[in-house]
Amino acid sequence: MDWAYVFKDFNGRISRKTFWIALGALAVAEIFGHLVAEEIEGDRLSAIVDLAFTYPEFAVAIKRGHDRDLPVWLLIVFFVAGAVLDLLTVLELTGTQDQPSLLSLVIALPFTVLGLALLVELGLRKGVPGPNQYGPDPLTRS
Repeated sequence: MDWAYVFKDFNGRISRKTFWIALGALAVAEIFGHLVAEEIEGDRLSAIVDLAFTYPEFAVAIKRGHDRDLPVWLLIVFFVAGAVLDLLTVLELTGTQDQPSLLSLVIALPFTVLGLALLVELGLRKGVPGPNQYGPDPLTRS
């Protein structure tokens, strides 16, 4: 597998196995980044780390969405909402843990529900068999 393709290209399709391996690798790296960021600066730097991982996470999700033949706008909405939450954190507009701002709650609640639905859709459901408009079936490639 060409991992550079998986993490930076928006074209084509990937299987569930590749999706989970890529997601796992990104999660480990991102958690490490968050731990370091929290020690150095706190929530603001941690939000910047989160923003830095948005691009490769989006690339992985898009290719898996292509395999499921999902509309791209669903993934765009999810990743834009995450980026907005991170920007609100960087700008210190999210409130506190005890009293979050109404704006951050209005974004975070549907963001969480959509995120769980996308995780099931992308990670657990089988891709569209055979070729589709995004390319050949990743399970039948030689």
